[in-house]
Formats: sequence, structure tokens, C-alpha cells
Amino acid sequence: MKFASKIWKLLVGIKDALALLFLVLFFSAMYVVLSVRPSAGYVEKGALLLDLDGVVVEEKSDVDPLDVLIAGEAPTREFQAHDIERALRLAAKDERVKVVVLDLSRFMGGRFVHLKEIGAAMDAVRKAGKPVLTFAPVYLDDGVQLAAHSSEAWLDPMGEAFVAGPGGNMNYYKGLIDRLKINAHVYRVGTYKSFVEPYLRSDMSPAARKAYEDVYGALWDAWKADVKKARPKADFDKLASDPVGAMKAAGGDFAKGAKAAGVVDRLGDKTEFDQRVAKLAGKSSDDDDLPYAHTSLATWLAANPEKKPGKAIAVVTVAGEIVDGDAGPGKAGGDRIAKLLDDNIDEGYKALVVRIDSPGGSATAAERIRRAIQRWRDAKIPVVVSMGNMAASGGYWVSTPAQKVFAEPATITGSIGVFAVIPSFEKTLADFGVTSDGVRTTPLSGQPDIFGGFTPELNDLLQSTVENTYGKFIDLVAKARGRTPEQIDAVAQGRVWPGAEARELGLVDEMGDLDAALAYAAKAGGVGNEKWHAQYLRKAPDAFSTFIAGLETRPRDDALAHDFAGLVAARQRAQAGRALGQLENLLGTRGVQAYCLECPPLPGQGVRPKDLSLVRGLLQLTR
Repeated sequence: MKFASKIWKLLVGIKDALALLFLVLFFSAMYVVLSVRPSAGYVEKGALLLDLDGVVVEEKSDVDPLDVLIAGEAPTREFQAHDIERALRLAAKDERVKVVVLDLSRFMGGRFVHLKEIGAAMDAVRKAGKPVLTFAPVYLDDGVQLAAHSSEAWLDPMGEAFVAGPGGNMNYYKGLIDRLKINAHVYRVGTYKSFVEPYLRSDMSPAARKAYEDVYGALWDAWKADVKKARPKADFDKLASDPVGAMKAAGGDFAKGAKAAGVVDRLGDKTEFDQRVAKLAGKSSDDDDLPYAHTSLATWLAANPEKKPGKAIAVVTVAGEIVDGDAGPGKAGGDRIAKLLDDNIDEGYKALVVRIDSPGGSATAAERIRRAIQRWRDAKIPVVVSMGNMAASGGYWVSTPAQKVFAEPATITGSIGVFAVIPSFEKTLADFGVTSDGVRTTPLSGQPDIFGGFTPELNDLLQSTVENTYGKFIDLVAKARGRTPEQIDAVAQGRVWPGAEARELGLVDEMGDLDAALAYAAKAGGVGNEKWHAQYLRKAPDAFSTFIAGLETRPRDDALAHDFAGLVAARQRAQAGRALGQLENLLGTRGVQAYCLECPPLPGQGVRPKDLSLVRGLLQLTR
């Protein structure tokens, strides 16, 4: 009994200690949140500081508290492109803002269309007679694009600027699958549906290569056009085509080479940069880490809430992978978005704009969203689609109810095709002496059997399901675009198209950004010369998720690319993350997918903690 009593006291002591630790952490977190909460009441006259220590996205992800606890660190910070653009355009007109500063020291990237729109807003600030300054220790393609629109681009003297361009290698797993004797059952429709190729081939097919060349070529041309328009005298081509030559021409100094090419304007460390800003903005009156008067992005947005004059145009966002269920924001959960649409259909909106920035995903979730959008059309409410960086595969599927589709020239769209991938392990297990046997009453009894193998009837059924889904996809597009299914099939087959080519093929109607789509929607909704505003349909976040989101911190300094070696390491993490994602797609549980592999991943995505167990398991099997 004495021993049991001691054990009990020990357990009670551990419990009390953990409770005390939790309380200390909780109140410490509360203090941090309250101390950094933006003030909506005071904007300091001086600089508008956009400290972009994360990635630029269409829609910020919902923070899952459990994921934060498992990962042991805060998620990558996300900035909505719309917020940054709006902040810049407000700064252009506000006399309290003397200068705009973009600190890109911890910038982890964004996609082209978003950065192009932000660059245009930076141009508007400069046109208003206000300087725009950027600083970074390393400029990559995304940072170079933003810096091109600045009046002064600063680079640390120990830093570098590189232009890599879109593209690169991807992994193919047929050799690994053969070695492990995994039976990768692949069901697809579409000559160009390259998502499944890594599981079937050891290299890229000619059809996939052609699709990649077209898409990445269009993105590369659009990037060069944007930066050259912003900085016509800069030699971006030299930096991209011969980086070693550019460095040698500057005596082996990367920073001097970038300045000589006109990519940056001034070399100086962060202290010198801050002193320069202080001359333009005025000195800080507070005991602050920065010597210049400034207002942060969060405070600026809180002090300038979006005005809502006149009639309302509803905007629903379909951003990220389209998945079944209630996921998101950041992922396009079919149930969540359908509920948003259904709950607001009778709220008196004059029109609906569907903003899409998605590579697709679950076919059933895409159809769930499409039906909800169609219900607005059936209710005689005009529906307009605005495509962002991508609206491909399932992202194109949800666009079909629209009466008008807007896209950007560099939008990635199309990819009209579907597939399913299901592995089975009967050959793998046989090597370990594990076999299967049993009694079936029908060809589908016990199917799918991932350990004993699939019956021919199941294989035929799954392929027929994929073909049937593709037929529905083709019919939806044909009806929406006023074409025959045969005409759509000729430009479908899973092939991706840049927005400009998609317009020529009749897959989209007009080139234009979100503002153009909103203006058209207001006109179609009969607003006329009256005032109107965009009303984003969003589910209110729960209190705990809001609290966790407030704990987001900057990326760790050791995770940043402060020089070329750091850049290589960062790219290595991103490449590993994408490769592990492909393996997860093979081994995960998914239904019929309408997904675009050619769509570039968001910068900043790397290896997740849960991926490591997958790697360990595969390594054990190969030994």
C-alpha cells in the first residue's frame, strides 16, 4: 500500500506540475496576443511598413490548433494579396504616409498574378509622388518582381539576387514502386493528365513535356514582361541566362553584380537601410526596434476598414486544393463552400463573383460546389467567375455555371481530365510469406482488397467510374461554353492552358482581374450608376482558432535563405516536401480526382513533421 501511495502522490504531483505549466503558457500567450494586437485608433505619420515575413496567398488558411501542438511551432505566416494591394492603394492617397517600406528579409514568396497586382499597387504609390523602398538579404524571383516596382531596391552587401525562372525536375517513382512490388492501380482519362505519370513512368511523357513547356513558358514570358516594364534598363536576361558570368563581371561579388545589372539600386545593411527610411519618414517617437516612424500592415488595415457603400456583390473564394468535407479556409472544402453559398442565396445580393485560385482536387467536392453556384444562377442572380493564378481541373469544374469567365493572361486553367490512384500490396506481402485466400459470393466480395489484390471486375468498374466522371465533366463544359462534347474533348484530355490561350480556345471569355469581374457583375446585377461594394462570404472563425492564429511568429532565422547556400537549403526543403506529397497521394485514401499537377506549388511549402514517418516506413521496406 505504501508503494501504491507513493506512486499516486507522484502522479498527482506530475498532474499539478503540468497544470501549472499550462496556465503559465496560457497567460504568457494571452499577454503576447494582447500586446501585439493592432490598434485601430492610431496611425503614426511616417512609413507604411509591410514586413512580409511569410507567403502571399489568395486566402489565409484556417489555423488548426491540433496541428500547431503536434508540429511544436507556429505555421508559416500568410498574407492575403487583396489586403496588401488595398493597403498600398490607400497609402497612395493618405497624407499620413510619406514612404512605403517592404521588408522582404523573411519573404517566402507568392504566385505571379498576386505579385503582379501588388506591383501595380506599388506603382500607384510611386505615381502619387511617394517613394517605395524594399530591402532583402537575398532576392529570388518573387522578391525581384516586387523590387522591380520599387523606387529604391536595397540589397545587403553580403547578399545576392537570382532569377531562376519557373520549372525544374520532378520525381518519378516507378522504379521504387517496382522495387517494393507495389501494385499501383491507376485509372485515368486524358492524354495530358500527367498527375499519375510519376507512378507509371520513369520519365516525363512527350505529351506532359509539351504541356509543361507551354505553361511554364507563358509564366516566364509574363514575369519578364512585368519586370521589364517596371525597370526597362535592368538586365534581367543576363542575370537569368548567365548568373556566373554576371558574378565574375562584378569581380565575384554577387551584390555588386546585381547592382550592375540594375536589379537593385543600393547596397547597404539593415541598419543603413533603416537610417535611409528615417530620413524619409521621420524618426520614431517611441522606444521601438526601428528608428523610423511607421505603421504596421495590421494596424493600417484595422484603421482603414473596407467601406461598404451601396448595393452588395457577393464574393465566394475557392482557394487551395478542393477537398471533401468542411475544410478551410486555405483549402476549398466542398461542404463549407456550398453551405456559405446556400446560407446567403436569399440575402439580396445583386450578383455573385466566384474567385478561383485552385489546382483542383476531389471531383465530388467540385461538383458539390458547382451545384451550389448553379442554385444562384437558377435563382436569376448573375454569376461571374474570376480566375486568379490557377483555375485548373476541379478549379475549372466549379467555373462552369458562370455566365462570364474572366482570367489573367498567365492564369493556369483547363486540365479537364480525371484520375484515381489506389495501391495494393499483394506482391509486397508475398515476399514476406503473406498470402491471401477466401470465399467470394460475387466478384466484388471483399473488394477493394489492398492486401490480396483487386479482381478484374473491380478494375473495370473503377476505370468506368473515372470515364463516367470525365464524360460528366466534358458535358458540363460543353453546355457552359456552347460547344459540342467532341469540341471540348479536343482541347481537354487533361491539358493545361495559359489564360490567353484558353480565351482563344473558348474556355474563358475575357482577360481581366478581380476588379474587372466585380465591375461586370455589378452591371449584370442591374446596379447601374449606383454605388456598390464587394461582400466576401466567410464563416466566422471560432474563438480558439483566432487565438491560435494570433500566436503566429516569424519564420526561424535558420529556416531563411540569407545567402546562396541558404537558398539551396530552402529549395531542398521545398523539393522534399513536394516529393513526399506525391508519395502521400499514392498511399493516401482519395476518390476520383480532378487535379492539376502542372500547377506550381506555393513557395515556402516544405517537409511537414507527419511526412517523416512515411519516409521511415518506406526506408524500412527497401532494406
